[in-house]
Amino acid sequence: MQTFFFTAPITFNLLVLNILISALTFLSQPQLIEKWGMKPYDVRRHKEWYRFITSGFLHGSWMHLLFNMITLWSFGPYMEQVLGSIGFLAVYMGSELAANALTYYKYKNNVMYNAVGASGAISGILLGFVLFEPFRMLVVLFFPMPAIVFAILYIAASIYAAKSDTHSNWGNIAHEAHLGGAIGGLLLTIILKPVSLLIFLSKIAHFIGLG
Repeated sequence: MQTFFFTAPITFNLLVLNILISALTFLSQPQLIEKWGMKPYDVRRHKEWYRFITSGFLHGSWMHLLFNMITLWSFGPYMEQVLGSIGFLAVYMGSELAANALTYYKYKNNVMYNAVGASGAISGILLGFVLFEPFRMLVVLFFPMPAIVFAILYIAASIYAAKSDTHSNWGNIAHEAHLGGAIGGLLLTIILKPVSLLIFLSKIAHFIGLG
């Protein structure tokens, strides 16, 4: 744990913050979901812009928290090493903002909508990772696949699901937030580390026999 703190301090602190704030919500402060969740209508009506940040540190269940934190634990240290701690934090928070921006655009007139979770930020970290390691094998729902295949399926599924006016058929998952976070993470990674795009294209070219 001590080594993890020194090699990836931002990842470590984000993990701690997410776990502590979410646990506080589950155990004694459930009203934080209403107070800090991403409610686009309240953002527009009452200028509660803080929700763009606070909603990313809350989760709807222990399983939701566990899934997101395992993903952050798995990919965060790698991305923090290649981007640097400040760059990694910029991509993480920028992806969260991009995720909630798309959520805001879609649901700003929906008085009932409320979303929580770090999924948007983590989507950005995942898609940034794909730029550096497109052919790294991942295990998704027990199925191994290259990272680039996962990225394509992930974005396609998010676009398809986000077109729906309701999440009732998709387990109440905020797919537009996943999509916004993924796009934000890709763009920010390229902006902060332009060589990432060259690495990605070089590995693609080598894979198809052009490099």
